[in-house]
Amino acid sequence: MFVKIIFMRKILLAFDGSHFSEGAFEFARRLNEVNPILLTGAFLPQVSYANIWSYADGIGGPIFLPVQEDEVTEEINKNIEKFNSLCVKHNIEHSVRKDLTDLALPELKKESRFADLLIIGGESFYENAGSGDPNNYLKDALHEMECAVMVVPEKYDFPTLNILTYNGSPSSVYAIKQFTYLFPEFAANKTLLIYAKDEEGISIPDEAYVEELVSRHFSDLTVTKLNIDPKERFVKWLNNKTSAVLVCGAYGRSIVSQLFKKSFIADVLSEHKFPVFITHN
Repeated sequence: MFVKIIFMRKILLAFDGSHFSEGAFEFARRLNEVNPILLTGAFLPQVSYANIWSYADGIGGPIFLPVQEDEVTEEINKNIEKFNSLCVKHNIEHSVRKDLTDLALPELKKESRFADLLIIGGESFYENAGSGDPNNYLKDALHEMECAVMVVPEKYDFPTLNILTYNGSPSSVYAIKQFTYLFPEFAANKTLLIYAKDEEGISIPDEAYVEELVSRHFSDLTVTKLNIDPKERFVKWLNNKTSAVLVCGAYGRSIVSQLFKKSFIADVLSEHKFPVFITHN
């Protein structure tokens, strides 16, 4: 006798105090339509943008500064009310974390330890913090979180195409496997496994192994080697794709794949064109 197992994930949805990401919530809503989720809304407080992070002497990582005393604002409460209302409307089991009053990112990191996935609105997550795109706060969130992260733009088409970036490293394979396990609803999507190298005659590392693994999970799979420099031209290649989700390996100061450089991932995120899935082991 077979027992039917209901697949369910705990998903953490992070909002900074002054912004409500419609795109991030919509992504969670669409997932819930296929497989019910538990959605936890984490409403992070306002921070002092002028001094959002600093480096201590002799320490290689950032120290996060306390938030401003007036972080509990009417706007935050309105966003929480909106979140609750939308979850009820769309029949999403949900909870709220709003007492993150000491240090925003360390508290979010702890929440991520007990979640399957963190969804962040890439255009709105502390958008005024620091310079560059993505900003320093978003970069650090991608590095510090203890679960996989999906960075979602405000406007996009829900994925019907999976683009899996692969460079032969354990990190890139790990990201592909995590994506596979977390999103069974994407298994029927057209899937591209991409290896990019600006050198003729270079074969895809362990091609038979990775194709054997990935083809078990994605029925419509194409394995492709692009003879391009991923740092310079991969983003342009991506811009011709629509309704896609991009799967990348590790993103961080010390864990960056040799092929898909930190600047490559940053460039993709700055385009705000489609969701980007990032994880590291």
